[in-house]
Amino acid sequence: MQNASSNPVRGMILMAGCMLVLPLMDAIAKYMATVEGMSPGQVTFYRFFFQLAATLPFLLWLRGFGALDARRPWLNLLRGVIHAAASLLFFTAVKYMPLADVFAIYFVEPFILTALSAVFLKEQVGWQRWTAIVVGFIGAMIVIQPSYEIFGAIALMPVACAFLFALYMFLNRAIGEADSPMTMQTMAGVGGTLFMGAALLIGLSAGEANLAPSLPASITGLILLVLLGTISGHIHLLVVKAFRMAPLSILAPFQYFEIIAAVILGYLLFDDFPTASKWLGIAIIVGSGLFILWRERRRSQAELITNTP
Repeated sequence: MQNASSNPVRGMILMAGCMLVLPLMDAIAKYMATVEGMSPGQVTFYRFFFQLAATLPFLLWLRGFGALDARRPWLNLLRGVIHAAASLLFFTAVKYMPLADVFAIYFVEPFILTALSAVFLKEQVGWQRWTAIVVGFIGAMIVIQPSYEIFGAIALMPVACAFLFALYMFLNRAIGEADSPMTMQTMAGVGGTLFMGAALLIGLSAGEANLAPSLPASITGLILLVLLGTISGHIHLLVVKAFRMAPLSILAPFQYFEIIAAVILGYLLFDDFPTASKWLGIAIIVGSGLFILWRERRRSQAELITNTP
């Protein structure tokens, strides 16, 4: 699926940069749940509320109220609902499990994403790209080394999160250029905020601790929640742009770059020092992504030469 703004190499560079920043959100969520004592449901609500607060004024300033008249409003709201559900599952998992272990289980997502792109978008996925995804997954497993002892009900949450996030990424590509990236992110913020507001009401009535509503306990917590929503709004805006530049199946392996930032944050914030095997895994992950970048650059140059009169 190609469009006028197709630029696979730039899309891959943009995607890699976004994936290095995104784990900061998960570290903030873990801090809020374990140190500040806020429920994962409330953290997720603030994540989408402050995303909306960060993108809506900018959107109105650039395009006016007409920008809210999305061509595909229900699909964009659905993106927000799916993303909110995925975030809730992930934030709940990191409350109880090490951040690195959650990422280990979550990294089945590129397989799901590539399969969706091949089946529904008819994108060509050759053996080299499949091999790079498999190699990246092996690198992630070497980095994380998950224990079978955690494969209980909580450990199933990252798997469900991976499936939902793959659907979210799939919709990014499927919607195409019907709406601007800023409109898409603002509408997703609306959908996610409404969904999590309803979830918190249900949690309050049911007495579910992981969906308990609360206010930030400190100024530090409030600042972190604002930062969480701001990072989310703008980084996912860039992810949408990346998916307009390159096929979904090409970008999928670059999600492994998240593990680099996750290992660094785990060490700095939660005293999880990477072992030699983890550094080996990081090298494998980076190598698989750089291989696809090198291959796509050569392919783009070859197409340019072929199409030059």
